[in-house]
Amino acid sequence: MITTELEEHIQKAVDHNVPPLDIMHGELKRLLVEAEEQLILAQEEEDRTEEAMDSMERKYWEGQCDALSNLYTLTYGLYFAISERDGK
Repeated sequence: MITTELEEHIQKAVDHNVPPLDIMHGELKRLLVEAEEQLILAQEEEDRTEEAMDSMERKYWEGQCDALSNLYTLTYGLYFAISERDGK
């Protein structure tokens, strides 16, 4: 099911006219920090148990970190492109 409801902190940013790109940038950073924390936990668990399922968990969080990092980097590219377009 697709929902259009936003988390409360994101809705507050929208209500305060925070630019969407700024909201995305901040949210991606928050998600990336959480994913990096989960990756560390998964790596520690894999080191402790050496089980295949723990390796899969680590791989999952590595993929999450890569995807979020790529999107986070994209927000920088968009900032620069918009600034250049607007002559700022």
